[in-house]
Amino acid sequence: MNPQELIQAALDAKKHAYVPYSKFPVGAALLTKSGKIYTGCNVEIGSIGLTICAERTAVVKAVSEGEKEFSAICCVADTEEYCSPCGACRQFIAEFGMDTVVIMANKHGDYKTAPISGLLPHAFVLDKELD
Repeated sequence: MNPQELIQAALDAKKHAYVPYSKFPVGAALLTKSGKIYTGCNVEIGSIGLTICAERTAVVKAVSEGEKEFSAICCVADTEEYCSPCGACRQFIAEFGMDTVVIMANKHGDYKTAPISGLLPHAFVLDKELD
């Protein structure tokens, strides 16, 4: 899958954002290693601390369907600059693999990529062998 397909999926997801407070819609598209795409948008509520970002929405949808291995995630907003995941989303993505590629796009469809390990060096990741 090429980045433009994920960007388009994220743009489509952004249309569903519920952002009555910030007026800042964000869309995300997550590609799993099995080849499936899960999309998400940000959802705000009056208790702002309970707001969920588009990237975390996409990850939660994938995990709730049994997917836990990701190849790439794209995030896009109506900005001139590239849309980069917030710190909480970076940690969320890192939990499922430090090699996940992050595609950061802008409103024009321009993008740049980086592995999540480059966006969140020294991430907090528990040793899963302890289970």
